[in-house]
Amino acid sequence: MPLRLSSTALLSVCLLAPVLTAAAEDYFPPPDSAGGWRVPADAAQTRTLGGMDQESLAQAGEQAQRCGANVGLLVVRHGYLVYERYWGRAHRDSNPDMASTGKAFTSIACGIMLEKFHDQFPDGLGQKVFTAQYLPEALPLDDPRRAQISLGQLLCMSGGYHGEGGSPGVVDGRVVPLTPVPGQDLKDLDGSSLRTVLWTDPGAGYSYSSPEPHIASMVLRRVAGMDLKDCIDQWLAKPMGFGAWNYCLFRGAITLPHANGAGSIALHATDALRFAYLLLHQGRWAGQQLVPAAYVAQCGKPSPFNPHTPFSLMFENNSDGHVAGAPRDAFWKSGAGGFCMYVVPSLDLVLYKMGGSAGQYQAELTGLPQPPSPQARDDWKPIPRTPFHDGSLTGDDGLRRVLEMVAAAARD
Repeated sequence: MPLRLSSTALLSVCLLAPVLTAAAEDYFPPPDSAGGWRVPADAAQTRTLGGMDQESLAQAGEQAQRCGANVGLLVVRHGYLVYERYWGRAHRDSNPDMASTGKAFTSIACGIMLEKFHDQFPDGLGQKVFTAQYLPEALPLDDPRRAQISLGQLLCMSGGYHGEGGSPGVVDGRVVPLTPVPGQDLKDLDGSSLRTVLWTDPGAGYSYSSPEPHIASMVLRRVAGMDLKDCIDQWLAKPMGFGAWNYCLFRGAITLPHANGAGSIALHATDALRFAYLLLHQGRWAGQQLVPAAYVAQCGKPSPFNPHTPFSLMFENNSDGHVAGAPRDAFWKSGAGGFCMYVVPSLDLVLYKMGGSAGQYQAELTGLPQPPSPQARDDWKPIPRTPFHDGSLTGDDGLRRVLEMVAAAARD
């Protein structure tokens, strides 16, 4: 039988709704050391305060944990941490290699750069950056087409750079197979990124290419006079109250001199949520506009710098509805091993899925201690992966299905 409310009850709901909305909009969690995220006391509060069904969230967690040996799932709605659970080596305070999820931080740092140093970017994201001002180390150009690459194209992976591994090209939604070529080399991260060959003219196609965001981070380093890690620390981590974090700079005998703009940031799980929550609030955090709102808005919708596939400023977006069970305004960034941060503005929802192999949880990568893992599942066999929307074969580790299931748990 459908639920019917009296006129008095309806009036009460209408009067109360703005108060609840304002509370969610005004809330920003303190650092974990000062109490951290607010948490509902029970299933009833999860429903009334967080607007989520606890049983449905548990089903989403079950789906997530079937996708890898080390998994965490954290969900925040209306400012309440309504679900948090870990399996294997995943832990609230671990600092795993989040792989390409870190590309999102590169993008947001570049968005802040465009505002802080706007005089140096008269064309904004359209600024061509293979010049002596931004990338003197790239000169003389080994391919004259590089001169036409803009910052926006680098951040949308449409600069023409060859995709990594077996990643294909995409032209207006049509998949173009590409033969693998050398890409990033940690022994010479800057040089190898710059020298990766172009498979097409800038703007003529998309391919998932890690050299492109790293080159964007090189532009940031030149303009800001600080490494990507230091920019994130000053512009985001300190204002938002991150706990211990780092980049995976220590690779055996190699110590990277700079953070890799292509990824491998390592955050606590609750701080990854803070980052997503910042984007949910259009770049605002506790009264400060940390990221230009206009830049955040571009992350979640089709980009003029990439008309070929729904990938905007390092974020996949659902503007075309290719994830059928998720709202069209959802956007997210994933990383190898099943990491992903999601933002769903229409549901006032963010979530973070942890993943990764045992190797991604090694303390040696960051120099930070890792919590003990008494429930390590290193021999776990995940369910088969499914291809990404662009045809690449690395799979999404259940990322889309988890998003659909969490979205379906919303109850308002």
